[in-house]
Amino acid sequence: MNAEILAMNEKKTVRVFAWASFLNDLGSDMIYPFWPFFVTTVLGADMAVLGFIDGLGDAIVSVSQAVSGYFSDRLRKRKVFIWLGYLFGSLSRIGYAMSVVWQHLIPLRVLDRAGKMRGAPRDAIIAEISTNEDRGKNFGFLRAMDNLGAVVGILLSILLIGFLGYRKLFLVAAIPSLIGVLLILIFIKERKTEAKIYKGISLKDVDSNFRLFILLSSVFAVSAFSYSFLLVYAKQAGFQIAFIPVLYLIFTFTASISSMPFGKLSDRIGRKSVIMMSFAIWGLVCLSIILFHSYAAVIIAFVLYGLHKGAMEPVQKAFVSELAPKEYKASSLGGFQMAVGLVALPSSVIAGLLWDKIGVSAPFYLSLALTFASMLMLVFVKEKNLK
Repeated sequence: MNAEILAMNEKKTVRVFAWASFLNDLGSDMIYPFWPFFVTTVLGADMAVLGFIDGLGDAIVSVSQAVSGYFSDRLRKRKVFIWLGYLFGSLSRIGYAMSVVWQHLIPLRVLDRAGKMRGAPRDAIIAEISTNEDRGKNFGFLRAMDNLGAVVGILLSILLIGFLGYRKLFLVAAIPSLIGVLLILIFIKERKTEAKIYKGISLKDVDSNFRLFILLSSVFAVSAFSYSFLLVYAKQAGFQIAFIPVLYLIFTFTASISSMPFGKLSDRIGRKSVIMMSFAIWGLVCLSIILFHSYAAVIIAFVLYGLHKGAMEPVQKAFVSELAPKEYKASSLGGFQMAVGLVALPSSVIAGLLWDKIGVSAPFYLSLALTFASMLMLVFVKEKNLK
């Protein structure tokens, strides 16, 4: 009976996290389809500045997850970092609505992305209540709800943008995350864990296998620049701005419906195989943009991008949680995100400079080469057999 109650509570925890993620992504993705055009046309930034702002945001994500992972393990507390993260996201959208020059976006982007502090503690809870047989499924379900929220958010943005405009739309987008804060505060109970002195984690605490995976993931992260470049590419390929959210919807819907199947697939055939697939699919995205210049090729690129995200994001988290030392799960998840996220800033800046100075295809050639290098290194990573 106790085992049944425990299993029910664990399923409830996963569902609450999933709905909170659904609401947060609903709000954030009411903004994302229009973000690059708000930054470049309304606030007057160029592609290099857009790359800097997006890259800075991704770098802050990595630092915030590492810091929250460290303090979550040290304090043996998870919940506070999760609800604060959703609150930060909501407040940043209110700030975006009030911005009048692109420089205002820098501290707000830092606040927005600092909200990702919720990731490592939340993922540690998911990893701790999962087994090797359902870990990929649970992470896949969480990511599927993320992306489903994004789909709903995009649809709402398409319906509302004509009535509200950018700024009022951003204000409305702040509301769902506030509801997510309430869900976490009301329904998530802090798990009691044994108190112990925690001194932090360093590379010395992880084996060479995990270090290799961190390295190759960082190399791949250099190639995986901001989604904003794909949206701007679609506009330059001839799509009207009014249709751009539809392309973003195609990407997000594809990621939503594929996340859980890819997570389940990784439970059956292994994490490495699915991550290798995700690298290969991203390579196809790059090739479709380099080789083909038609409306159909752009649409296919967004479908492939959705499949790439659906395969990569849940399975990568599941894999890291298995490679990490048991007592350092939150720190390892956060530290991993920091390692790959810190390269996001130079990645997007470099992509923006290549775009401005050489041409649209230049960032995708570089990305293709780095993706191939990552695939070669992944061959040498060994999976752990866990129970």
